[in-house]
Amino acid sequence: MQSKDTPLAFADSGYTSWGRYPRVAHEAVFRVDWSQQVFPLLQQAAPATLLPYGLGRSYGDLCLNAGRSLVDCSHLNRFLAADFHEGWVRCEAGATMGDILNVIVPKGWFLPVTPGTKFVTLGGAIANDVHGKNHHRAGTFGCHVRKLALCRSDAEVVICGPSENAGLFNATIGGLGLTGVILWAEIQLKAIQRIGIDLDVLPFTSLEKFLALTVESDQDYEYTVAWLDCLTTGRQRGIFFRGNHSAAPFPKIRAHKSPRVPFDFPEWTLNRFTMKALNAGYYWRNQHKKNPALVSYGPFFYPLDSIQQWNRVYGKQGFLQYQCVVPEHSFAAFEQLLELVSQSGKGSFLAVLKRFGSRKSPGLLSFPRPGLTLALDFPMHGEATLRLLETMDDVILKGGGAIYPAKDARMSPAMFEASFPEWRKLRPYMDKKLSSSLWRRVTEGLQP
Repeated sequence: MQSKDTPLAFADSGYTSWGRYPRVAHEAVFRVDWSQQVFPLLQQAAPATLLPYGLGRSYGDLCLNAGRSLVDCSHLNRFLAADFHEGWVRCEAGATMGDILNVIVPKGWFLPVTPGTKFVTLGGAIANDVHGKNHHRAGTFGCHVRKLALCRSDAEVVICGPSENAGLFNATIGGLGLTGVILWAEIQLKAIQRIGIDLDVLPFTSLEKFLALTVESDQDYEYTVAWLDCLTTGRQRGIFFRGNHSAAPFPKIRAHKSPRVPFDFPEWTLNRFTMKALNAGYYWRNQHKKNPALVSYGPFFYPLDSIQQWNRVYGKQGFLQYQCVVPEHSFAAFEQLLELVSQSGKGSFLAVLKRFGSRKSPGLLSFPRPGLTLALDFPMHGEATLRLLETMDDVILKGGGAIYPAKDARMSPAMFEASFPEWRKLRPYMDKKLSSSLWRRVTEGLQP
């Protein structure tokens, strides 16, 4: 009879990242249903065998462990404790941002930082130290973690926080899931009055105007972000979004089922002409919107969550997301990057532009740093796509920028070292039983 302390092992039945590239096979997947199952599993594993896996919402191979095994932690999703006077919750690591919002929003609280999808697990948000539209004020998710419990093969459960096992705590935030299996975490929340967002939608026709809007908005608006038409030639155009939590009543939201992309689109669907048409239509639809508008938090923070399995639009080969950050003093490099994407004709409809703030994360390998960050999606078209991204790396490298591992599937060890020159400081905190496809790829050949 199966003991409750023994995790079930499954054959790999299609565990992928959200970009669906690369496709790899895993030796086994262990589904843990309680935290007590994790330590025996770590003890029994061979070195560098396992990797914690949430919902696979990172884009490249950070959540993959080719030829080795995964620990599916998505069923560790209970709420353990909360204080809605002080504003904090403690949840198991498999709880999603959406799970947490469903509980805290009716109580008058919100996530301190949220990425662009609510289908990210709490453990994944910590391991990738995610950021959001309010980075210029709130910093990264890791800035708001009060404490966490980490299961390690050498110490069973270790409680970590800013003042308790601080070195391991800092290594775990942005630590790519390699310091142990996060069992639960306690996060500080943000008080809100209502569920609505007071939103301004402003068109801009150059990067200089984007920067001017950012400077103008950062002091008065908690959330700022821009959509960029990366297929225009010459001067850049886009739509700037800025908003605050509203005090105004919001009509009751009717629940409805989100549409689902039912099949993989043919590869020819997204090409230069269709994407230019989509971009033009999006710009036209937003440039004359009335300001301010009162909108629900869902469409504002999670517009793509309204379409299930939208990643299938990119076809069977999947897609690569490329997110970089470039210091503002390297503005010329940023312009060169956009020109390169425009000339290639391979730019995407989903192009997100923001200026990061200066609040430092406790995370040892946290990605955000002061500068301009751009995230782009590219349908995977083989070597041509990979060569374009390598050329983009060269521009980022010369500009003193960095690449975000949670969105990466192909950066070189040299690019990783340039992005995270202190990566070796993570090594003493890594659990010897854990590894990942990304870690092996980006550290291959580098001096220990």
